[in-house]
Amino acid sequence: MKRLENAIISKKARIGVIGMGYVGLPLALGFVRKGFEVYGIDNDVDRIRQLLEKKSYITDLTDADIVRAIGSKRFFPFVDSSLLKKCAAIIICVPTPIKKRYTPDISFMLSAVRAVAKNLSRGTLVVLESTTYPGTTEELIKPELEKSGLKAGKDFFLAFSPERVDPGNSAHTVTQIPKVVGGLTPSCCRLTKLLYGQIIKHIHVVSSPSAAEMTKLLENTFRIVNIGWVNEAAMMCHKFGIDIWEVIDAAKTKPFGFMPFYPGLGVGGHCIPEDPIYLYWKAKQRGHTSRFIKLSADINSSMPEYALRRLEERLHAQGKKIAGAKVLVFGVTYKKDVKDLRKSPSLRLIELLQHKKAVVSFSDPFVPHLNINGLKMEGVSLDVRTLAAQDCVIIAVDHSRADYKMILSKASLVFDVKNVFKGVTSDRLFKL
Repeated sequence: MKRLENAIISKKARIGVIGMGYVGLPLALGFVRKGFEVYGIDNDVDRIRQLLEKKSYITDLTDADIVRAIGSKRFFPFVDSSLLKKCAAIIICVPTPIKKRYTPDISFMLSAVRAVAKNLSRGTLVVLESTTYPGTTEELIKPELEKSGLKAGKDFFLAFSPERVDPGNSAHTVTQIPKVVGGLTPSCCRLTKLLYGQIIKHIHVVSSPSAAEMTKLLENTFRIVNIGWVNEAAMMCHKFGIDIWEVIDAAKTKPFGFMPFYPGLGVGGHCIPEDPIYLYWKAKQRGHTSRFIKLSADINSSMPEYALRRLEERLHAQGKKIAGAKVLVFGVTYKKDVKDLRKSPSLRLIELLQHKKAVVSFSDPFVPHLNINGLKMEGVSLDVRTLAAQDCVIIAVDHSRADYKMILSKASLVFDVKNVFKGVTSDRLFKL
């Protein structure tokens, strides 16, 4: 243990980061900037190729960031996991998606852990960051790693520290967000805190890996439940003839006991749609059915269908049918000002519109083209002619890079899902 401590403090500890996505790549570069040598491991050949060509493929990092990392001679992107043998610390940051409704898919995580087990050296620190259900580190990861013949807590060190990345959030980058750490033993915890403490100021230690696993799920389940509630409230308010956005603005004037959430087409990205399902699945295995999680997930996933019904009602009031109507969807990423399409509810809305025989187009400053279940679409520009040709423009994502004034002035009908036109009233405008 002392040897690894000294290597971390002196920055001589080589770090392996498995998974060069939205979590792993910024984390790897954080360690590189602090003087550590880092192996970035990913089985996606195209990702590794782009890194070697000094190109960034995620919103939070520029090409210049990759150029500096490669140029430092301390960042080495590889496909070959056998290089993990050279690492004193290994951090696993791979996806943990949903295999089917309400069932986790831990295949990527298991594959990464087995690669680590094959290349595990005595005295190595292994940290799992991938979001998962409580008990994973001790019940699944530990036995897999011990197939190497080494014992966790004795021959190698093991911990869980959940990723908390918020893509596109420049105010809270990976090195600025407090880190939660749960080690298998006090020594595991101490070393993990020491490692992350080299790049992150605030480290919060919990009693076990399970507590750390549950922490991440509590955070994201809190969000899915509240988003589900505000989406249901939006549907209620429409029935009552009340503006939900006005109600939220009024409620958030209360200095305690209320936190504003906002309605929309649902939830996207990796974390919010999927992480709470891991908790739902594990709790159900233990004999507890979380009605809050299931209900919230169901409400959020139904929002594209609800938005479609609202559009059909409005078109019908104008004597038009959805079949054959020209509809432009502005914003297809899962959130504002990122180029991430994962689980984006806008894609589901486009599918539903196509199923209804609408003539659908899309525009997004971050996405030039789409491939939705084999159907390829090219983005259109938001010019006067394009806008004027639409029966409706749906503002699905409130990207900063858009001329909303022009949209409202030139489109015959605007469905403002994100309250871009706050306080604006117009015959050609309606909101969620």
